[in-house]
Amino acid sequence: MAYSSPIGIALGGGSARGWAHIGILNWLRENGIEPHVICGTSIGALVGGIEAAGETRRLQDWVLKLEWQDVLSYLDVGLAGGLIRGAKLFEFFRRHFDDRVIEDLSRSYAAVATELATGQEIWLREGSLLDAIRASIAVPGLFTPERKTSAQEWLVDGGLVNPVPVSLCRALGARRVIAVDLNTDILERFGGYGERDFGTQVSELSAERRWTANLGAALRERAQQVRSYLPGGGEGLPSMVDVVTQSVYIMQVRITRSRLAGDPPDMLLTPRLGHISMMEFHRADEAIREGYRCAQEAAPVLEELLRRS
Repeated sequence: MAYSSPIGIALGGGSARGWAHIGILNWLRENGIEPHVICGTSIGALVGGIEAAGETRRLQDWVLKLEWQDVLSYLDVGLAGGLIRGAKLFEFFRRHFDDRVIEDLSRSYAAVATELATGQEIWLREGSLLDAIRASIAVPGLFTPERKTSAQEWLVDGGLVNPVPVSLCRALGARRVIAVDLNTDILERFGGYGERDFGTQVSELSAERRWTANLGAALRERAQQVRSYLPGGGEGLPSMVDVVTQSVYIMQVRITRSRLAGDPPDMLLTPRLGHISMMEFHRADEAIREGYRCAQEAAPVLEELLRRS
């Protein structure tokens, strides 16, 4: 498809739901649409960075082979700064994906992170691609923060300040921006304190979902040791995992609505992914297919948008 104005795509955060970005990018590529500018937050920074490096097919091949046991093997649990250190995961990426210098990528790329001490929105536009991705995905309380290379300061998930980085796309020169919000239906699907993520009746779950229930149960047991020191033993309190998960959901939805109202994209894609929980990275096939379906459904609007570009 011919278009003259620079096109940007803003890929939002959403943990395991982020594999839907692959399906959207696949549909765009098949239909001759290759954005000049790619910006991402959290999982959007990861998929967007891999796309900018020309490695999306390799990423897709890997995620489609993920089983729940594989996902669990990458979760190097720790308690200093976050529940997951992330070292195993990024050791894998450094072995299997060539790290690139962002300035040398064929398309403009940037990731969003948040400076922990000040709450400042940080745009990562140069240096190591994998380091930028690692900083952007550091969900507070779950992944340990990433140290800034130039100072003794720490970076965490960009979703705290800009979950769907439309403004960053425009700052990098995009005249038309396609945005992808992965969390439009997450609160309506997951009520309560994340019980549908981890479940209470593990025996009733499928084998593929049982690992999340067991992980949640193990962390709840550890949290109970802390509760025992609270007045009344902390009875009735949700677990640490419940609180972190549901808080992230609420934060992402509220901040996204506010930012998009102030700086609306030219096109907003909203795949329906509420049935996929935060850590279900092994459900890539479902997420990719839903992303592709969402883009395909929006084809007439996308074509009209780009025709005017």
